[in-house]
Parts: sequence; structure tokens; C-alpha cells
Amino acid sequence: MTAAHGAQQSCPPDQPADALREQLALLEQRFAQCLLALPSGGQVAVRECGTPAAPGHAIVLLHGISSGAASWLHVALPLGEQFWVLAWDAPGYGDSTPLQQAAPAAQDYAQRLDEVLAAAGVSSCLLVGHSLGCLMATAYASQPRAVRVERVVLLAPARGYGAAGQEQEREKVVAGRRDALHRDGVAGLSAGIDKRLLSPQAGAAERALVRWNTSRMHAAGYLQAVAMLGSSELALLPVTVPVEVHCGDADVVTTPAQSRGAAERLGAPCHAIANSGHACPVEQPAAVAQVLLGAARSTLEVA
Repeated sequence: MTAAHGAQQSCPPDQPADALREQLALLEQRFAQCLLALPSGGQVAVRECGTPAAPGHAIVLLHGISSGAASWLHVALPLGEQFWVLAWDAPGYGDSTPLQQAAPAAQDYAQRLDEVLAAAGVSSCLLVGHSLGCLMATAYASQPRAVRVERVVLLAPARGYGAAGQEQEREKVVAGRRDALHRDGVAGLSAGIDKRLLSPQAGAAERALVRWNTSRMHAAGYLQAVAMLGSSELALLPVTVPVEVHCGDADVVTTPAQSRGAAERLGAPCHAIANSGHACPVEQPAAVAQVLLGAARSTLEVA
């Protein structure tokens, strides 16, 4: 991987700079961005830390629709004390090349993920999705070629709107997100995103990081992700791939009831993350890290 100058260091004037500055410094020092050149062309920005428990073994983190790789900062650092951790900026986010399709499906993101894991040298992984990243994770893990995936953890999984019978809801959600972007722009979306993604108890540092991540979105990449949200649904996984679901107990985006429904469909256990809204990797990173450490220890370590 080639080191790259990653996150922009300025912050919108409505963000408390003192709550953000320390996190951005930590991000660049300990969870730095690298660029992966892909055989098919283009690149993907990846943040990494830690070392493999065994050669090629990694914890792979996929962020949500209004976020980026940096959202995993405070989860990745404790994980990196024992494992190799990789978090991508999804296609069209940050410095990652967008997908060619104007309206990509989850399988298109899965194909790009396969390229990324191969280019990074990942041979075995715990695959973790948050929100929209869960659609990408299950799309990838459901494919026969996804031999690298040993276990899947889904955090606040987006259900998607691709199933039959959801046409009206799909159109409402997709049109609503597109209209909001056209009306408010990325800056407008980021200004108040923390109120929806975090619980009322979240602190200034968590709010600043959530807003900063959203402020770095590219409109075109976001619209591709919106199209994928509308056309996709959580894929069923082979019985050989264990899966578990976790959700913030104060999540108003994918509610605990919706997460339980997703878990039932997948035949997976579902657990609550206390005192957390939708962006649980930001609001309760210690709890999320403990969940992932337990899953990784049972999955990636070798005798």
C-alpha cells in the first residue's frame, strides 16, 4: 500500500474544532490512510492499523451511507493491538474511485470489495458492516468466491428496499435522500446529521466526528449509494458463515425492532448496544470493539 495524505484537516465553522482536532491528529498518526491501486483501474482509500494474527488475516470494516473509514477510529485502535484492521472508504467516498455504474447494486460494491481484499493481501477475514455497509457485507459473503470471509458481524443493518412489495417505500426513501442532497448539499446534510445518528446523550467529540465524516462525502458517490440502498436487500449467507447482529438501543434509523427482524431473517442472534444511537462505532466504540474482539478471537486466531 502507498501512504497518502488522507483526511482534510479543516472543519466546517459550526463544528467545535477543539473536539475534532485531537481526533484528526490521532487518525493520521495511528489509523493512517493508504491508497490501493486496483487491477481493474482506479483506487480505493483504506485506513489500517495493527498486525495480522496470522499472515493475511484481518478485520475488515465497511462504513455506512453518511460516513467513511474514519468513523471506525476508536474501534480500530483497540482492535489493532491484537489484529490487522482495514477500513475502506467505499467507492465514491473520500479518495476512492466511484463505481462505473450510475445506479450500482450491492453486488457491484461486493465485486470492488473482492478486488480490494485481493490487492491488500487479505486471505481470511472477520467482515464487519455498519448500516449500508451491511448490504455490501452480506452481498459479498453470500457469493461462492468469498472464501476469505470466516464470520460476519452486522451493526445496525440497513434492510434495503429491493424486495418485492417495497416499491412505494423505495421511491419515497430514494427520492427523499436525493431531494435533501439537492436542496441542502453535502454541507447542509452534515450540519445536523449527528442529531439523527447519535443519541441525545452523545458528547461533543462524537458529534464532531460524525459531522466531519459526512462533510467529506462526494455528492456523486452518495447518490450511487442511495441507488444501491433502494435496489438491494440483505443477502442470506451460507450456513458455513456465522453471522451476528448488534444495534444501538436508542437507534431511530434502523430501530432495535428492525434489527431483530433482520437477524431473524438471517437466522442470527441479535444483541443491543447500550446507550447508543445509529452510529454505534462512534458513540460506543469500546462496546463495539469488545464485540468484534470476541468475534475475531473465535475466528482469526490460529493455534
